[in-house]
Amino acid sequence: MPDQLHSKEFKNNFVNMFNGVDEVSRNPQQTPGSLYTRAMPSAVSNPKLISYSIDLGEVLGLNSTLDSESIEILAGNRVTKTMIPYAACYGGYQFGHWANQLGDGRAITLGELERKNQIFEIQLKGSGRTAYSRRGDGRAVLRSSVREYLMSEAMFYLGVPTTRALSLVDTGDKVLRDMFYDGNADYENGAIVARVAPSFLRFGNFQILFARGEAENLKSLFDWTTNTFFSFITSSGDEKVVDFFREVSKRTSKMITEWMRVGFVHGVMNTDNMSVLGLTIDYGPFSFLDNFDPTFTPNTTDLPGRRYAFASQPSIAFWNLQRFAESLMPLMNDHQLLENEVENFKSYYQSDYFKMMSNKFGLSHFDSEEREFLIEMENCLYELEVDMTLFYQYLIDIERSEQTKDATIKHFEDCFYSKLSESQEREFYNLIKIYKNLLSKNSFGHEESCQIMRKSNPRFILRNYLLHEASEKLESGDSTLFDELYEALKNPYSKNGDKFFKKRPEWAEKKAGCSMLSCSS
Repeated sequence: MPDQLHSKEFKNNFVNMFNGVDEVSRNPQQTPGSLYTRAMPSAVSNPKLISYSIDLGEVLGLNSTLDSESIEILAGNRVTKTMIPYAACYGGYQFGHWANQLGDGRAITLGELERKNQIFEIQLKGSGRTAYSRRGDGRAVLRSSVREYLMSEAMFYLGVPTTRALSLVDTGDKVLRDMFYDGNADYENGAIVARVAPSFLRFGNFQILFARGEAENLKSLFDWTTNTFFSFITSSGDEKVVDFFREVSKRTSKMITEWMRVGFVHGVMNTDNMSVLGLTIDYGPFSFLDNFDPTFTPNTTDLPGRRYAFASQPSIAFWNLQRFAESLMPLMNDHQLLENEVENFKSYYQSDYFKMMSNKFGLSHFDSEEREFLIEMENCLYELEVDMTLFYQYLIDIERSEQTKDATIKHFEDCFYSKLSESQEREFYNLIKIYKNLLSKNSFGHEESCQIMRKSNPRFILRNYLLHEASEKLESGDSTLFDELYEALKNPYSKNGDKFFKKRPEWAEKKAGCSMLSCSS
């Protein structure tokens, strides 16, 4: 029987299991020896529910309509008797440098719901200061909250491993933000997103304990994590640590492969933003690719090095896993066993990636000939500024028999961001001919190939300019575009969202918030 959120009994497994600071604090402080600090959401003046994921609510056993008391919880204005809110302590490597203690600076976990033998951690992002807020105010603005709410749900429906979003609340308060760190701060509407995941455990939860030499806490966290989320691992000793890391590595490989499949760029792959469960977490300056550009990063802070560019995500995942493995070394006698397993990520990813690419192209195998074609095609897509999402959609419907160059270019003309020269047209046409030759060797039939491609290539993606427009209109009281995007993202492989099936408009290429973003929110 569905319930209201305020009538749900929350579990507090994390708080009850580990050492923490049990006094609620909103003052920045170092918390050695503690895996969390008690926190309490700060009240807001006039909360208004903008959106609620009925589908996710159903998974949690919630009513399809929330009453005022439940909305008060999602706004941070109400805490029930069974909740023990806290902020987790973790560290991380940020842009390749150890940053020491970080922690939940503007996210507060209310507790966990258990339903049908599943655990769901409920976390409010933007609900006020915690002991880990450092110089921040613990708040989030509507602009970034719209992005996180819509994108985490969009990724779920795309089939990408991700945290989810239960609700989006306008707080009724203003928040001061310097969007591009250029001295032009301004007040924006505040908002809170309720995030849901089995756990928000990160590489950084283990890394801070390793950095502080807290061997007992590290062992406790390892035991609890494996018993709770990896109970299928039945080995012991060194073998258990290796088996755990192997599972994290494989899940990370699958997550990154899915990012590459849909053209997603996280933008800030610090180790504190890497989930132990292989979920996409912490949606900040992310973006989907418009034109295919392996060097693209949506994060202004990532310039000019482009550490977290689209094509660099697999290698960064490997680097992050290396750092994560280091934090597990004190749990082992033979470190070489784990070092050997770290290297295996490369083979996991290569296998996942080429299987994924074979599906995107509708090919039954992806051997040396296909891989050589892929390198040439991706170079061409980059040089010719071809829209990634549109390209694969038009590829599905391409005439499989021989066509003239002009007919081929006309078929794909909506994919190009700039007019092609004669030599560029010829280059593109020749690659399409090679592709058709590969299809002719396929063991898949025509319809089977197309069906696989339709399931592998999204037709609708949440482009940055759409998110920017939606948040701007929402700020002025118009939720029409927001609502349209929310409906479209639920069926990204269908033609339901074909109103948005088009390239990024020229005006959005350089407009603030439509292409590049900062970590500020």
